[in-house]
Amino acid sequence: MHTTIDHRRRCGLILFLGLSLCLLAGAPALAAGPPPLRIALLPIIDSLPFYVAEEQKFFEAAGVQVKAVNVASAAARDQLMQSGQIDGMLNEIISSANFNRDRPQVVVVAVVRAARPGYPLFRLLAAPGSPHRDITDLAGVPIGISRHTVIEYVTDRLLQNAGLPPERIRKQSVPAIPERYQLLVQGHLAAAMLPDPLAMSAIEAGAVLVADDDAVADYSLSILTFALTAMEAKHDQIQGFITAWQLAAAAINAEPRAFRSLMLAKIRIPPNVRDSFRIPPFAHGRVPSADQWQDAMNWMQARELLAAPLPYSRSVTDRFIRSVAADRP
Repeated sequence: MHTTIDHRRRCGLILFLGLSLCLLAGAPALAAGPPPLRIALLPIIDSLPFYVAEEQKFFEAAGVQVKAVNVASAAARDQLMQSGQIDGMLNEIISSANFNRDRPQVVVVAVVRAARPGYPLFRLLAAPGSPHRDITDLAGVPIGISRHTVIEYVTDRLLQNAGLPPERIRKQSVPAIPERYQLLVQGHLAAAMLPDPLAMSAIEAGAVLVADDDAVADYSLSILTFALTAMEAKHDQIQGFITAWQLAAAAINAEPRAFRSLMLAKIRIPPNVRDSFRIPPFAHGRVPSADQWQDAMNWMQARELLAAPLPYSRSVTDRFIRSVAADRP
């Protein structure tokens, strides 16, 4: 008797759900909710909180639909933002400032990672077999970098912090990171600045660690940036995204080993360091400071990338981070 009633209930529920789906399918597109936020991500470790938030359903809990737009290079990412094909991106201060050079187009909303002892973003390396062991050894030595990017910015700050005068700093432009890596380990570049984990891979291949960016940690950041148009039209979605991202960052920091398999599945880790590369700590509840922003402006002005410094208050906001903090119990 009970079996028959349960069977009828299940059939009724299935029929109800089927009719509901049919009604939803015939409803206007607006009923399905706003289109997902489109976020450009490079296949780098800094992207891990996105995939954790996705796997742990933090985006769903925050009531936001999000789509990762995977890009192979910073140039491809910036082209998508310039053409309005994405709402947000993982990038760095120099990139965001370039967008706002002529008029406000993007706003920085959070720090993703900052260099910490044992967990650098970038490492300054010398070629295998090189006698160079100290930054001062690189005076007058060409260093492979990518011009007008965070790589060049951090390189300059690292060398200047060690006391090298500008006239003794030489750089060689090799924009493609994989090419820079190959030229270094093959000995065709005397030195190069590389991001982790590729820098760790180069060390495993014989490159010499000269320094890493934890010596100038205030200058080495990755950030989340959103288009001004998205900020105006999709404020609540962006708030949900930042809330979920912050939850993911906290989860990673609390138990990084729990997400190792996910990292290896989603992030490009060179084979020779897949077993040894450690998940780094992620920033939580931070935006770049006014001093960090101003230092990047000074560097860009000195290289004539900007005519005048861009106001911090028009390029950085902490309102999404503050809202997350206010919602905590």
